Amino acid sequence: MPDIDQLSVQHTSRMTNSTHFGFTTVSETEKARKVAEVFHSVAARYNLMNDLMSMGLHRLWKRFAIDVSGAKSGDKVLDIAGGTADLTRLFLEKTGSTGEVWLTDINNSMLSIGRDRMLNDGKSVPVAQCDAEKLPFPDNYFDRVCVAFGLRNMTHKDAALQEMWRVLSPGGSLIVLEFSKVWKPLQSLYDTYSFKALPFMGKIVARDDTSYRYLAESIRMHPSQEELKQLMQQAGFERVEYFNLTAGVVALHRGYKF
Repeated sequence: MPDIDQLSVQHTSRMTNSTHFGFTTVSETEKARKVAEVFHSVAARYNLMNDLMSMGLHRLWKRFAIDVSGAKSGDKVLDIAGGTADLTRLFLEKTGSTGEVWLTDINNSMLSIGRDRMLNDGKSVPVAQCDAEKLPFPDNYFDRVCVAFGLRNMTHKDAALQEMWRVLSPGGSLIVLEFSKVWKPLQSLYDTYSFKALPFMGKIVARDDTSYRYLAESIRMHPSQEELKQLMQQAGFERVEYFNLTAGVVALHRGYKF
């Protein structure tokens, strides 16, 4: 029978490897599995649900992200957690035939939909299933890196941001588009929408209320605008700034590598 000191070490070890999945504390391995299950489940109706949940505003948020990124003809762009390829398609408009836009995601179900959408549009882009915390790209390769609505699902956000910094070339920029902390006077209304309306829509449209309940919870657990700014700075990014969109429902962060 282990003594008290041994039990204490075991408990500390387990706590060190724990993280949050929404409001629930789970092991890091379990979180990875659960997040994968969420996106496997919602992939088929993901785009439709985005339109319903945001009333179409997500299209404007993404277009703004592209404009703020500074992407131009000939740039090499990495779209992390690119899923159904909304950002990849928009980046291609900026980079043109001389550019290089990579569509990546850790989830095969989401990535397959994005790849097929691109092929259906008659556009072929390099595609890679990969973990943002361990990017399979060389140092200083990309002119722009973007992650939209994916950072909050990553277990080690600091490690992911460091990887994004590593693969950026000097003078390049990172764009992070993510749900954030809403304007305080709207918090009560936003909570009602998040925890009542979103799961209901998920149940009716995607036949999955649980995944959309996790969505609401994951947003609440994500760093605030200022906290994410600090994380980016700690990862090495400079001139970090953010733009609140739709009263802070979403924030766009931009940082540079010099």
